[in-house]
Amino acid sequence: MTTAVGSAGRTIPYPDRVDERVLAERLLTYDTSRPDQLRAAAGFVKGWLESRELDVSDVEHNGLPVVMAQAGPPSGPRVVLHGHLDVVPAYPHQFVPRVEGDRLYGRGAYDMKGALAAMMFALKDAAGQQAVRVLLLCVPDEESDDIEDRSTDALIAGGLEADFAITGEPTDLHIGVQAKGVLAVRLEVRGLAAHGSTPWMGDNAILKAHDAFRRIETLPFSRESSDLFDRPSINLARIAGGDAFNKVPDRCCIDVDIRFLPNQDAGEILAQIRRLGDVEIVKCFTRPPAIVSRDNPYVLALRDGVSAAITGDALSVGRDGASDAVSFLAAGIPAVEFGPVGGGHHGPEEWVSISSLARYRRALGDFVAALPGRVGAQAGARAGLRAVEGGAGGGPA
Repeated sequence: MTTAVGSAGRTIPYPDRVDERVLAERLLTYDTSRPDQLRAAAGFVKGWLESRELDVSDVEHNGLPVVMAQAGPPSGPRVVLHGHLDVVPAYPHQFVPRVEGDRLYGRGAYDMKGALAAMMFALKDAAGQQAVRVLLLCVPDEESDDIEDRSTDALIAGGLEADFAITGEPTDLHIGVQAKGVLAVRLEVRGLAAHGSTPWMGDNAILKAHDAFRRIETLPFSRESSDLFDRPSINLARIAGGDAFNKVPDRCCIDVDIRFLPNQDAGEILAQIRRLGDVEIVKCFTRPPAIVSRDNPYVLALRDGVSAAITGDALSVGRDGASDAVSFLAAGIPAVEFGPVGGGHHGPEEWVSISSLARYRRALGDFVAALPGRVGAQAGARAGLRAVEGGAGGGPA
C-alpha cells in the first residue's frame, strides 16, 4: 500500500493491486455499441459505485442511462471526471478481453473504458479528502452519430456546475490542451442515369462523388498547420448511391468528416468546398476546436499530478479527435482531455497499457491533492476564472 498526502493532511490510499485492470476487463465484456448492453453496463457501474458508499444518481437522455457520482465536500473547487461507456461497433471477439504482457486488448480499452475504470477508482480515492468536490459523469453517447443532441450538453444546459473538467480520451498520459474542431458535411452529387450495360451513355454519380472527395483533400485548407497539428484531417465516412444493379447511378451522397485546426474557420472551409462546383451541401454540423490556457490553475495542478508519471512536457498534446470537452468549454468551463497509454482506438487491435491505468489513477489523485494549493482564492470565483482562463474558440493557448 502506498499513499499520497492531501492538502488537509489526510492520506489518500493507492492499493498496489491491479484493481483497475480487473474493472476495465469487466467493462470491456459489454458490447456498448448496443443500447441493451449500454443499459447493462451502466447498471453495473452504478452498482459498483453504490457498493463503495458513494453518492450516486442516474438520469436518462434519449432513453439511455447517464450515471453520476460525487465525493468530497459540498463546497470548494468542483471538478468533473468525464467518461463515456459507449463504443463504436466491433466484432464479437473484440468484446472478449485478452492480456498480452502489459497490454489489455478489447473494444473500448483505450477509448475509453480503461480510463473510466481508473476514474471510478479515483472517485473512491477522493472520498478520503475534504478539499475538492469530485463528480464522475459517465455518459452513453459520446460516440453517437447524433452529434446535435448529446447528454453532456443537456446536463450542462440543465445547470451542471463545475470549475474544471477532465475527459478521459486517449492522450498517453499527456494533457490535451487543444483539440481539432469538427465539420461534418453531407454532399450530394448528381449524375445521369443510363442502362448498366452502357455506362458511357450516363454520368456515374458515385464516381463523381469520389472525385469530389479527392478534390476536397487538395483544397487550400488541407495544407495548413498550427503549433500542435501538422494538418487537418479529412475522412470519407459514408457513401450512399445507386438504386439498382443494372443502372448507372444518377445521385450519390457522401458524408465527409473534417477535423479542422484551431486557427481555421469552418465557414471558410465550406466556402472552399462550394467553389468546387458540381456538389451541393445538403447538411452540415460543426463543433468548435477545444482550447484551454496552459496557465489555467487547474491545468497546472493536473500537470503537477501527472509529472511523476511521464517524462517530458505534459502539456504538449493536441488531440486530432473531438470530445465532449467542447461542451464544457462552450459553457465557459475549462476542460482538457487526459487519458492513459494505449493505441488502436476504433481499430481491430485496440489496447490500453495496464501499468498506465495505475499511473493514471494516481495522477488523478495527485491532481486532487495538489489542486487547493494551485487555485487558492480563485476556487470559489467561477465566473472570473472562466472569463480569464479559457473556453471554446477563446484563442490559442
